[in-house]
Amino acid sequence: MAFSRATTALQLPQGDGLTSAMIGIGMAFAGRAAAAPNIEDTLVAASMEGVERDDLRTLSVLVTWIGIHHSWINADRLIRAVKAQKSSRLRAFWAAIARWLHGDRRFARLAVLRPKHRGDLLRVGSDFQVSRRGEDPRFDGGPMRVPAGVLRDRPADVLAPAELARRHRAYRCRVLMGPSYRADMWAALEAEPSLSAAELARRTYGSFATAWHVKNASRVLHAR
Repeated sequence: MAFSRATTALQLPQGDGLTSAMIGIGMAFAGRAAAAPNIEDTLVAASMEGVERDDLRTLSVLVTWIGIHHSWINADRLIRAVKAQKSSRLRAFWAAIARWLHGDRRFARLAVLRPKHRGDLLRVGSDFQVSRRGEDPRFDGGPMRVPAGVLRDRPADVLAPAELARRHRAYRCRVLMGPSYRADMWAALEAEPSLSAAELARRTYGSFATAWHVKNASRVLHAR
């Protein structure tokens, strides 16, 4: 059977599973951390929780995490995962993130998700909140209006890059090799050397060709 590349998760984490995944990528929530959760799946799931279910605590920590760790997000994987979602609010949120991170051109493709009309993060009360406090500078002028103070920005709510690299294998490989499918494949092989090239590609959402090269390189390094 021909290999069919997976580009999106069959099911994103929810509920307690999402909480564990967020802890696993360095967000400060109460609970037990998942073991090496997929970073982009967790980010998209957390944004859905925040934007669609109005969980502002989750969204606050997510935006802080992105501000600190965006250099090690696999932008191609994130963009594919976001584009697979149909929620206009979710798309507007990520378009706003792309505008905020305009200095990181890898996220520019998210800008096309910008809606025709500017929307509000809060379903009610935005005019009053903005008139009192102004807008959150991270979202000021972007496709989603966010009143200042609604999304708390506390760096202590997330692990620093050095600490997360010690705890999350794929993140560490991204720091070493760059945020790529190849880095995630090396991390997956470190954890489970017996993975076939096809399974390695499926688990990391990468191509079979990249997985085959990583698998072959691993054999060379571990040959006796």
